[in-house]
Parts: sequence; structure tokens; C-alpha cells
Amino acid sequence: MEVTRINIYPIKSTAPIALSESDVAPRGLPWDRRWMLVDEQCRFITARRYPALVRVRTSIQGDSLSVCADGRPEIRLPLVAGHLEAATVSIWDDVCAAVFACSEADAWFSDYLGLNCRLVQMTDEQVRPVGSDYGRAGDEVSFADRFPLLLLSEASLDDLNGRLDSPVSPIRFRPNLVVDGSQPFDEDYWKLLRIGEVEFEGAKNSDRCILTTVDPDTGIRNPDKEPLRTLSSYRRRPEGGVFFGQNLIPRTSGRIRVGDALEIVSRW
Repeated sequence: MEVTRINIYPIKSTAPIALSESDVAPRGLPWDRRWMLVDEQCRFITARRYPALVRVRTSIQGDSLSVCADGRPEIRLPLVAGHLEAATVSIWDDVCAAVFACSEADAWFSDYLGLNCRLVQMTDEQVRPVGSDYGRAGDEVSFADRFPLLLLSEASLDDLNGRLDSPVSPIRFRPNLVVDGSQPFDEDYWKLLRIGEVEFEGAKNSDRCILTTVDPDTGIRNPDKEPLRTLSSYRRRPEGGVFFGQNLIPRTSGRIRVGDALEIVSRW
């Protein structure tokens, strides 16, 4: 088995940046989900409700993050926040610290989405812990939904696409890592795995939502609710939820690369 893709999503719910290699830190991949949009109540905003977000593209250029979308002017944000206004934001049931990014970004996204919103950033000093149901003391996460990384296997995606009238790309599921060479859904049972020099713990199978029905190229939601509808027919569990992919928590730090071998150390 080997890694075939490495992705980061600097602003939550926007398009990915594909990498050939990356460091791995306790919080996951550098710059992944370190920015997020919030509404006037400082509650998180995602493409679940505003699917046009998936068409916003970012790139890292020197010490800044470039943000653009078709027909919109490019803006740039510093990667390292200065002395910015503090914010307390909510994401799902979590409340965590952040800073407001800049008024230019607030205006850009408010105009793009057609609502009043603000862009916030999580600095290195601001820590959001992984939920105690799955993580250890000291585990941390960015603005990702619950865990530092998400892994998807090409075999599982091939299995799904074989059941669909129109195949979908892995970006529908917003993985950080895509791997090849396993059996379909074998990743459900990976307890401890090693990629290159880094060890990861398989924390929890990933439960999927309406965001998987948004086409990442068009920003349009599928009215037939695919691929979620098909996934629901064979990946729904009695306790509730539709599962696809494996959430990971890094257990060591280091560097990973596309082409690195994946070794299963232990299974559930």
C-alpha cells in the first residue's frame, strides 16, 4: 500500500491544495483548516449550507495565503497572524479561541456568499483539543470537524463508484490522505499505521454528511443526493450514521510523501 495524494484545505470548506510531501505535526498537516468563516454569532460556516465555498481556491505563496475565485479579485492573507482581535468561535459543540483575520477578507467573503460573515484564524498558540471520547489528553485539532486528518482508500472509492451512475472524485470526501493497494473498506479496522516515518492512530470511521453531494467543480448540490444516497444503502450502521474513510490522530511527528509505503501496525 502507498500514499497517492496529500491534500490540505487551508480555509475550511474551500478547495484543496495538492502536495507532494508534507510535515506532520500533532495538529495534523501544516496550514490545514487553520482559517474558517463564521457568522455574526461567531458560529462556523461551511459548504454544507453555502456550497459555493468549494469553488474558492487558495495557494501558499511565500509568507502569505492567496485566495481567489472565478470573477473575483485575489486577496492575500499573512500566514502568521499579527496582533489581531481575539475571537471566541463555535464549531459543532466546541467553543475555541481564534483571531479575526482582516476586514478585507471579511468583505471579500461577505460579497461572495451574500451574507455578513468574518474570516477567523487559529494561531499556533490557540489549542482546540480532540474530543475525549476518541483522543488522549494533549491531542489537538485545527478547525477540521473533529480529528487532525482524514484518510480515504482508492479501493473503497472504486467500490462506491462501481455502484454509481456517475463516478465521483475523492475530493467529494475532502481527505488529507488517499492511499492505494488495500481491499475495499479495510481501513475501517486500522488501529495503528505507519506512513514513512510517521505513526498514526485510527481514531474513528468518518461519518458522512450532505457535503458529499456538492460537486467540487461546480459548487452545485446533487438533487438526487448522490453519492450519499448510495452510501446509505450499504454503509449505514445500526447505531446511526453513514461511514466512509478513517479519521487519524498523529502519534509521532515527521514528514510524509506521495509514494510512501503504508504499513498496518495493528488492527481493531
